[in-house]
Amino acid sequence: MATTPETRLFINGQFRPSSTNETFDLPSAKTGELLAKVYEASAQDVDDAVAAAKAAFPAWAALSPYDRGRYLVRLADLIQESTKELANLEAESMGRPVSTYFDATAGSKYFRYFSEAAYPQGSSSLNTPGFVNITLKQPVGVVAAIIPWNAPLVFFCKKVAPALAAGNAVVLKSSEKAPLTSLYVANLALKAGFPPGVLNVLSGHGPLSGAALASHMDVRVLSFTGSNRTGRLISKMATDSNMKKLVFELGGKSPAIIFDDADIEAAVRETQFSIQLISGQTCMANSRIYVHRSIAESFLERFKVAFTSARLGDPTDPAINHGPQADKIQHATVLRYIEMGKESGTLVTDEQSASGLYINPTIFTNVPEDAQIMKDEIFGPIVIINPFDTEEEAIAKANDTEHGLYAAVYTKNLDRAMRVASRLEAGTVGVNCTSPTKGDDMPFGGQKGSGLQRESYLHSMETFMETKSVLIKVAGL
Repeated sequence: MATTPETRLFINGQFRPSSTNETFDLPSAKTGELLAKVYEASAQDVDDAVAAAKAAFPAWAALSPYDRGRYLVRLADLIQESTKELANLEAESMGRPVSTYFDATAGSKYFRYFSEAAYPQGSSSLNTPGFVNITLKQPVGVVAAIIPWNAPLVFFCKKVAPALAAGNAVVLKSSEKAPLTSLYVANLALKAGFPPGVLNVLSGHGPLSGAALASHMDVRVLSFTGSNRTGRLISKMATDSNMKKLVFELGGKSPAIIFDDADIEAAVRETQFSIQLISGQTCMANSRIYVHRSIAESFLERFKVAFTSARLGDPTDPAINHGPQADKIQHATVLRYIEMGKESGTLVTDEQSASGLYINPTIFTNVPEDAQIMKDEIFGPIVIINPFDTEEEAIAKANDTEHGLYAAVYTKNLDRAMRVASRLEAGTVGVNCTSPTKGDDMPFGGQKGSGLQRESYLHSMETFMETKSVLIKVAGL
């Protein structure tokens, strides 16, 4: 890398080693060699970060939305200006190809939007005789955010921007697999002039620093994106401590339904991009595709050509669009699911031949609905394409999962599109489009085991505020 990345913790406006001086190794997803030694946040470091946020909160909350917004827009500009550096950090640490890196633009938009949108409105009422009653929207205090490794900058921005705009102070823990972009943005926040303690960034593993945040009595809201298993652990810790408010986005097993009147070329192109993006390591990738039997063979042939034309290689090369899996653990996990798929369905693509941490785009068909690869979120470039005969059958199969984050339907029949969309059990449904397509102003989150609450331009700030009723008795009214 051109420069040595920052690896210290960012607490109370300063970079510092962990209290124990312990570090963990961050290997390069590209080469497998040591990329950096990153400081591991201890329980004491979590306490220090929360204490700094708690101390900074009153002055930050007392600023006008305009004055808070000036910091946010400066940070938005700095993130956009650092696109190349951020893209290279993610390519090195978790294998994200720079050719598809739109994250700095997407992330900066969150800070830019909330720099001008942080004007929460209460309400008033004369419905109680003798009283003028009002509601106040107020920040909660200290907000914790725990983000995943697959798109760390996007999740950093979508959680931190609304929390800060609402007047809260934030403690963010990055994933141990991709901590460098979060620390880079912490340095940008320092350059933007944020007051000490308003934003704190920790690196470390979930069982230590993540658990300390989830259990901390001074954290009032915790926003987490990650696995359903980890979400359940966090939920228990939050309940057993101070019943902190939770915002969860918890994985998916997103289906796409392709009807016989669909635009096949568009459906192939878009579903293939969805499952290939970040080498299949996205929570809303359409890893299950159900195709009407009359077009199933044609769709499969075209999809195979598109999917297997991926250019595997160095993620820092602009000509490459398919990078490695994030680390050895994720690589081994995906290989294990490929072996499961061979036992339960038909492998359509060639046997795995890629070296290093790379996984060839893999297609299975004729997989039973109760097979494990149909149920589990794999987080790799593996897609299952099964035929269906009727609309009812397609809906039933698509909903036969505990996940419910994103679903898609392709058809030119508007009546059918609306029928199916209304019955699919997912927080977001794309009609003639699929993930990662979503509306920034539309609520995003999951049904069933895929999450709690919603995030978006218009919904996120409410999550980080409390609504207070004030009853004002007025003489003679």
